[in-house]
Amino acid sequence: MKNVKLQKKSISEVVEILNNGGVAVCPTDTVFGFLADATNKKAVEKIFKIKKRPRSKPLAVFVKDIKMAKELAKIDERQEKILREYWPGKHTFILKSKCQNLNFKSDPKVKIKNKISKLVIGKGNTIGIRIPKYKFLNNLLKKINKPLAQTSVNISGQPVLTKISAIIKIIARSERAMLIIDEGDLPKNAPSTIIDLTGNNIKIIRK
Repeated sequence: MKNVKLQKKSISEVVEILNNGGVAVCPTDTVFGFLADATNKKAVEKIFKIKKRPRSKPLAVFVKDIKMAKELAKIDERQEKILREYWPGKHTFILKSKCQNLNFKSDPKVKIKNKISKLVIGKGNTIGIRIPKYKFLNNLLKKINKPLAQTSVNISGQPVLTKISAIIKIIARSERAMLIIDEGDLPKNAPSTIIDLTGNNIKIIRK
């Protein structure tokens, strides 16, 4: 475990650990988040183990832009209009996934949708996607150029952690590769709003 102050040069360190299958803890526009390369099955599994999260609860992903979102999900004109209205921002949207034929090959010619971890795919072949509004994180997504599996920093079923000291004490006991981006404590914000766009009507899953 390594604790890194939030600064421009930290991006390269985060990219390195994520590309090597590690997990990072990063502040976001909502709460602290676990991050892992969504195209690395073993990396995503680490988040589940650290968080003690049931595998039946898939993780959402951060993407850098609408184009990357379209690689992962089926997005029609109506849906895209809604996404552009709320992104970047604090809204995660559930969409129909394109990721039906999953594999984990490292061949760079294979499209992202064919490399994504099954642990970010929900029931009915759906996927939760968000473009955050947080400069460091947006720059990180552009630099790594991959979708990042993400979830709030806490043990599953327990309150979200907002203090760096608590994260280090409780979460960073894990022996798995982890890097914590330290920008100080965060206010007690709520996680992102979750909206299901897979049906004819918009459905709010979590406010």
